Amino acid sequence: MTQPLALTMGDPAGIGPEITVGAWRALRATGPAFAFLGDASCLPRDVPVEIVDDVASAAACFARAIPVLQSPLFTPVLPGSPDEANAPAVIDSISRAVGLARAGSVGAVVTNPISKAVLRKAGFPHPGHTEFLGELCGVPGQEVMMLASPMLRVVPVTVHVSLREALDTLTGEAIEAAARVTVAALRRDFGLSNPRLAVAGLNPHAGESGLMGREEIELIAPAIARLKAEGVDVFGPVPPDTMFTLAARARYDAALCMYHDQALIPLKTLDMENGVNVTLGLPIVRTSPDHGTAFDIAGKGVAQPGSLIAALRLAGTLAHNRASSLQERPE
Repeated sequence: MTQPLALTMGDPAGIGPEITVGAWRALRATGPAFAFLGDASCLPRDVPVEIVDDVASAAACFARAIPVLQSPLFTPVLPGSPDEANAPAVIDSISRAVGLARAGSVGAVVTNPISKAVLRKAGFPHPGHTEFLGELCGVPGQEVMMLASPMLRVVPVTVHVSLREALDTLTGEAIEAAARVTVAALRRDFGLSNPRLAVAGLNPHAGESGLMGREEIELIAPAIARLKAEGVDVFGPVPPDTMFTLAARARYDAALCMYHDQALIPLKTLDMENGVNVTLGLPIVRTSPDHGTAFDIAGKGVAQPGSLIAALRLAGTLAHNRASSLQERPE
């Protein structure tokens, strides 16, 4: 049996509490078990909850109740109405979860959705979860975001910046770094011995030999050539409008994309329900649902837990694979 997982609270005014309950109901008989790091008061009152002191106790009671490692809120929660006064509790939940994972007490961290805007008002300096996790794990700048589902895995080279800034900051070195982290994770955590990467172009028709932009010629193709020289199974630049068809997806294990929406739109269109955000490049396993806080439907009982369930299941699988790879590593 794998170790239990740490599930963060996320913004308590969003759908995190509701989908946590849905995930517990779906997984309580089969696992993976998780401990909810948050305030029990934000969970719906019609679900059994047990306040626990440690992760071992959480695993023991998971089949009968949601185990909660209490992270008290600072003000009462009204679903759909986020309050920046609770930002410290949201941040503390993430920090505690990472601490447990780094100490080896939990197998992985799974994060409920946060509101970047709410946290920013409270002085949170990071663009999102991904960058904060890199800092907490002592590897700032090395974190890489992947969105994964049974149908597609995508990695954006530039992430939580404007499209204009993404174009200005895209470099061959960034493409290579993201590719190397992705290949390492596909081997270690996803169990693929010979991972294949497809690299998207930036411009329409992948630049059409320079007629529609020169980034493919000057940045992307040289980066691909250097990766190939290192032994990476990689090809491209591929025209972005054709690389996500069923036939095209059969040729690669992950698609390296140049900016956020180029990666996330196809995945969320193809498989939103099973999409999972995975942070690569960390010394811990971290996953999350591929959606946000959904304040507009919070508290209405209509939020679907499918993506969180997929995130918890994938976290359990990745944690198992990583532990197995470490055991197989020669002395």
